[in-house]
Amino acid sequence: RNRTKDADCNEWVEAIQQASYSDLIIEREVLMQKYIHLVQITETEKVAANQLRTQLEDQDTEIERLKAEIVVLNKTEERMLPYQSNPEEEDPDIKKIKKVQSFMRGWLCRRKWKIIVQDYICSPHAESMRKRNQIVFNMVEAETEYVLQLSILVNCFLRPLRMAASSKKPPITHDDVSSIFLNSETIMFLHEIFHQGLKARIANWPTLVLADLFDILLPMLNIYQEFVRNHQYSLQVLANCKQNRDFDKLLKQYEANAACEDRMLETFLTYPMFQIPRYIITLHELLAHTPHEHVERKSLEFAKSKLEELSKMMHDEVSDTENIRKNLAIERMIVEGCDILLDTSQTFVRQGSLIQLPSVEKGKLSKVRLGSLSLRKEAERQCFLFTKHFLICTRTSGGKLHLLKQGGRLSLIECALIEELDASDEDYNAAGQGFNRLEFKIVVEPADGPSFAVVLLAPSRQEKAAWTSDMSQCIDNIRCNGLMTSVFEDNSKVTVPHMIKSDARLHKDDVDICFSKTLNSCKVPQIRYASVERLLERLTDLRFLSIDFLNTFLHTYRIFTTAAVVMDKLSDIYKKPFTSIPVRLECLPYITHSVPSILCFPQSSCSSLTVTRRAQYHSSDRLSITSICPDYSLKITRLVLDQSNDSGDMSPCRSPSTPRHLRYRTPAGQSPDSSRCAVSPASAFAIATAAAGHSSPQGFTNPEKSYDKEFLIRRAATNRVLNVLRHWVSKHSQDFEMNAELTTAVIALLEEVLRDSDLLPQERKAAANILSALSQEEQDDSQLKIEDIVHMSDCPRVECFESLSAMELAEQITLLDHIVFWNIPYEEFLGQGWMKTDKNERTPYIMKTSQHFNNMSNLVASQIMAPADVSSRATSIEKWLAVADICRCLNNYNGVLEITSALNRSAIYRLKKTWAKVCKQTKALMDRLQKIVSSEGRFKNLRETLKNCNPPCVPYLGMYLTDLAFIEEGTPNFTEEGLVNFSKMRMISHIIREIRQFQQAPYRIDLQPKVTQFLLDKTLVMDEDTLYELSLKIEPRLPPAN
Repeated sequence: RNRTKDADCNEWVEAIQQASYSDLIIEREVLMQKYIHLVQITETEKVAANQLRTQLEDQDTEIERLKAEIVVLNKTEERMLPYQSNPEEEDPDIKKIKKVQSFMRGWLCRRKWKIIVQDYICSPHAESMRKRNQIVFNMVEAETEYVLQLSILVNCFLRPLRMAASSKKPPITHDDVSSIFLNSETIMFLHEIFHQGLKARIANWPTLVLADLFDILLPMLNIYQEFVRNHQYSLQVLANCKQNRDFDKLLKQYEANAACEDRMLETFLTYPMFQIPRYIITLHELLAHTPHEHVERKSLEFAKSKLEELSKMMHDEVSDTENIRKNLAIERMIVEGCDILLDTSQTFVRQGSLIQLPSVEKGKLSKVRLGSLSLRKEAERQCFLFTKHFLICTRTSGGKLHLLKQGGRLSLIECALIEELDASDEDYNAAGQGFNRLEFKIVVEPADGPSFAVVLLAPSRQEKAAWTSDMSQCIDNIRCNGLMTSVFEDNSKVTVPHMIKSDARLHKDDVDICFSKTLNSCKVPQIRYASVERLLERLTDLRFLSIDFLNTFLHTYRIFTTAAVVMDKLSDIYKKPFTSIPVRLECLPYITHSVPSILCFPQSSCSSLTVTRRAQYHSSDRLSITSICPDYSLKITRLVLDQSNDSGDMSPCRSPSTPRHLRYRTPAGQSPDSSRCAVSPASAFAIATAAAGHSSPQGFTNPEKSYDKEFLIRRAATNRVLNVLRHWVSKHSQDFEMNAELTTAVIALLEEVLRDSDLLPQERKAAANILSALSQEEQDDSQLKIEDIVHMSDCPRVECFESLSAMELAEQITLLDHIVFWNIPYEEFLGQGWMKTDKNERTPYIMKTSQHFNNMSNLVASQIMAPADVSSRATSIEKWLAVADICRCLNNYNGVLEITSALNRSAIYRLKKTWAKVCKQTKALMDRLQKIVSSEGRFKNLRETLKNCNPPCVPYLGMYLTDLAFIEEGTPNFTEEGLVNFSKMRMISHIIREIRQFQQAPYRIDLQPKVTQFLLDKTLVMDEDTLYELSLKIEPRLPPAN
């Protein structure tokens, strides 16, 4: 017995040693999967059993009824047998009765089953299942397209570049290839497996089970996380590699592949960033049509939550890399290339079409007549403004851009902006007459060449204000940064990046702010999440103001705050400028050398606020380091407290508003121009704060130094307030038209600014200009309103479709579409108001645009269906397609889609006899137009076309609304901690800026009331049901084949 017990004990010990907890866990998971699978099978079997039980009960009832009928018939037959002489011969009437009874029984049975089927088809469950299946079918189509995109990325770019990197003279290294593409190949393999699984589920239709597919996908999300984190670095490496001509040439060869469809490499690299949000939207729709007791619901909800976590990070990365992709896209359009756009710190600001006017050359006026120039295509320029450069290009018929040979690439550090040309200016006499003050001038003084001027004409006052406002802000930013760098390097050997690092609030994450890896135009990390207080603090930080931050803030501030709060902050910064300094002055680096204690602000200097009109432009007027001091060092200018000469000696640097003790006397032996000091208030603030808290320079008393520092900081604060207000009023005038309290508050603040006795001349002029813009309603009389269109529709119609030419129709359709599009205020694009139940109250102009689109499409369809004969209908189709083609030439892609969508309606598309009369050339034209406005690939063809077109233009609004809905669905406005998602705000602002770019460029088309009245006549429009009924009368349905 002892031996048996020992043997059993040894066996137990061996079994315990071989056992493993992980194996037990795996075995438990396998058993749990089997258990879940059996539960699903059991639930399915229960449902099937209930259905069969119901069918059996119905059949039993039917059998009992039939048995009763048989018994009655048997009794009747027995009663009739004695009267029958020949039982084998049945009475013909009885046969007829039996046949009728058999027919009736079959009809009743079929009718009952038909009612059962129809009841189920009309039930909410069946409707939900149909929508669910349709969502899955659409998901399979989208996944097929995505796998194709990944295949092109890998086969057309990744693998060929790997081979090129292994050549004798590699244009790119293997490390760079890995940095650009990272794990793209692995992502392709993952989605090929996922795609095969989806197709297998479709093969088992109508039973669609998807939860296990997402269970396979979820563990692989770390692959996507790695790709997302690398995305920004990937585009930066690609931009650097493009500076190699051999690589750029090779890449263009790859992109010329027919499979790429004119898409660039960075486009394919961005596709994976949008795929996870698409899955989230699909899962959201699936859950909406999945019953709560469904076995898949919990798995789908879990998959959706995991994908949403990754989507938040993806949206941030897409926002951070939007600027890099935009720069690369513009660089690719320029035939000669543009190296400055490959600088990843170069931030895109705006683009648009301007007219270049002739300027003075060597004292002689140009002989070109302005009247002809304004009408000729040669004078039109496609302009691009970046934070460091301004590009002027001409566009070819193929859409490509060419930089001007002279003055095509302007460095903003060498530019001075003159917004209003004076009558004494030679360029005004040459180009400024008869243009209603729509022109502005850029004076350029390159370091390695003679100075020259560029005079540009904006299409409207609103467009001019937008251009000059953005350009002046960029010039001020770049000069302020240059001055700060010079000051710190010359005096304390501390550069601007070191100063930024010393202020942790500018780059270090905290409970109320989170930063991105990307730097903005002022070399400061972009804000990803932040509280409203920190956003307002950045808006009023006197050291810098990024143009991209300002545009994003003013476009989206109503999402997270109110205009009253912003105005209160601006009022505080003006009244209490010292409270706006975000860092403690004593924490700044010690300045060992002397710093300028007195900085003058000449009336003729170029400020970010405005440029005083003058006839002559001096080289010393440009704000640069050399204009401050020829030897690149800042020297102390001696103060002369000479009150007796206060009214006499008026040097160029002096202005009546400058305090007495800040005026200086020109040193002996130095000309007045060489001693000018054209420093902006923002620059002065940086210098003043750098010297704060240290010993006074010789020759200064403590009161003088204190007053001087206070004066400089107050000037910087005033500059900031006027700068923000100028952007706000000139580019967001609708805010003030709808908010009388905001207008009153701004006017009160500006009047208080104007009462400041120390106000500088350019500040006084800027405040007066803003006040003037607010006080008077500055309407563009040439631009019609929607109310004018409504009034036209009430007038009687005098023309018919046959009497109007295709050109007249196309021009007036374009004019009406642009008027409706132009009237949409940008605040309606916030918050997805067009998808809410009260959409007519929240977004009335977007709904009017949608209604106008439907009305125009219905008019086209009605005019095609109106003729009775086939030839007239075919002629009508050909004429409308000619109208659509002219709309394409006019860049009215909304009009193209109005007409093509009408032709694709079922009522017209089914008219085979009519389409047989349409010529082949017209059908080919329709195919080309449909390809341009196709929704395939998120309107990829239309987006590419819009990049290559010159405004004015009317895009399809639905494309942008889809983009905004995509952003809104993908990530919330606020984080769980209550911080504003400013990365999302940047993405929304980017779309709104693109929309407003097309809104602000007007068409020069004259209104023709006779054509407009025809297009707006609602009596000509038939609804969808009437159109289809008429279509059936024209060409009835063919009888089914036997």
